Amino acid sequence: MCRNIRPLHNFEPPATGDEVSAAALQYVRKVSGSTKPSIANQAAFDAAVAEVAASTQRLLDQLVTSAPPKDREVEAAKARARAEARYAR
Repeated sequence: MCRNIRPLHNFEPPATGDEVSAAALQYVRKVSGSTKPSIANQAAFDAAVAEVAASTQRLLDQLVTSAPPKDREVEAAKARARAEARYAR
């Protein structure tokens, strides 16, 4: 999985449309192998991002869990600690 795509489910507050769109963009970039499509492919690229974002939002809206919502700041701190441990020299 692309390292730049972050889990979006079960956070308080819920994922925003911008977060969903950013994840969709990263996914389409990874699948297409291109960070910036050519002018000829821009429309297809943009349509794919919109479709993936819409599908992702529907998925997030339909998922259910009994786990308590995660706090974004706590999860970010955990990620920083893991990165620090991984890259500490």
